[in-house]
Formats: sequence, C-alpha cells, structure tokens
Amino acid sequence: MRTHTIGEVLNQLKDEFDDITISKIRFLESEGLISPDRSESGYRKFTSEDIDRLRYVLRAQRDRYLPLKVIKEELARLDAGLPVQEDEDAARPADPAAPAPGSVGPPDRRLLEPPLTDVALSAVELADATGLTERDLADLRDHGLLAGGPVHDGDDLAVVRLVAALIDQGLEPRHLRMFRQFADREAALAEQLVAAQLRQRNPDSRRAATEQLEQLAELGVRLHRALLVRELRAILRR
Repeated sequence: MRTHTIGEVLNQLKDEFDDITISKIRFLESEGLISPDRSESGYRKFTSEDIDRLRYVLRAQRDRYLPLKVIKEELARLDAGLPVQEDEDAARPADPAAPAPGSVGPPDRRLLEPPLTDVALSAVELADATGLTERDLADLRDHGLLAGGPVHDGDDLAVVRLVAALIDQGLEPRHLRMFRQFADREAALAEQLVAAQLRQRNPDSRRAATEQLEQLAELGVRLHRALLVRELRAILRR
C-alpha cells in the first residue's frame, strides 16, 4: 500500500483547507484524532485511509464547529461500524406548530453551553488553526477581542475564526473593536436583569437565569442582524 509523507498530505488538503499546516496535522495527531504509522527512521507514513480520516476531522471542525471530543466520539462510532448520530436539529422533522420564518421562536439552548474545554491552544496553534499570524493575534489582544492568556479555549477559537473571515473581507482588527464594545454593553445589561436570580444561589434560580440569558442572547443576535440587514438594503437602494 502506498503511503504519503506529511508534506504530501499537506499538498493534498491545502486546496480545500486554506488554514491547514504541518503543525496543525501534528496537533491533531497528538490529540489522538489520527494515528499514522512511522517508518524505521521515525517519519510519518499516511495511508489514503489516514488522509480521509484527517479530512473528516477538518470538515467537522470547519463546517460543524465540533469540539475535538465530539469528533473523537464520532470517529470511535465509525471505527466500530456504527452510524454517527445525526445532529438533533437537522434530524428533527418539521414542526407544523413551529414559528414562521422571521418570527421570534424559542432561544437556542446551545448558546450558553460550557466552552469547548477539550480545546487548549497556544498562540502558535491558534494562529495555525485560523490562518492568522501571531502579529494578528497581538492586534486582537490590543483591541480587546482576544484575552492575553497563554492558553486559548473553544470560545477564543470561535471568535478568532470569525475575525479571520472578516479580515479576509478587508477589515482590520481596529475596525472590529466595536463588536467587543457592543458585547460588553449587552452583557452588562443582561447581568442587571438576572442579578437577583443569581444572588439566590439555588439550582432553580440559576436555571431560570440561564434560560433568560439564552433568550436575551438569541433575541440580541436576531435584532442585530435585522438592523444590519435593513441598513445594508438601504445602501443597495441608493
């Protein structure tokens, strides 16, 4: 069976995954997502199955924003010959009583789930995973978009991926500072609304506060989008 070096794997994948790097492949291997064989001299030997597995991992990260823990569970099911459980929302049949498009439905219960705790990236790994440079990350820290800690979690990864996409559209980190400022103001307002519930320090009150924060987050996102779309449509009508 023909095998491939890590450099050859990189060349095969870089057209589909712009942010793929050798260090990212090594990182995924260290996390147990892929397990290529080694030659006697220690060089990695990737089979076509290894490359397909790596492609599956990268697509799950990019397209479904899955944490490594969930991807690893999916791979284990596939290795055991079991079907991968479909996304609950995608698998659920349409509800005839569901709100019409554009109306206000229930909050997204996934918004305030704990961060992707299995993601622990250094600045170098975060840069590799998002296609930005360490200088870009330093600019994000300067403008309050990224914390300065030595380790970055799944929340940081999600933010930086979105920032990278906006930078690709021609914006600069300094342009994005307003998003952090808006988020800080919205969070402070939301905190005022649930402060009394959180002070009670009992499970029912915390659950009620969580549900209200989820509702506020969902409605805030929808309002921001509606206002922005309205203004952009006005630009197109000029």
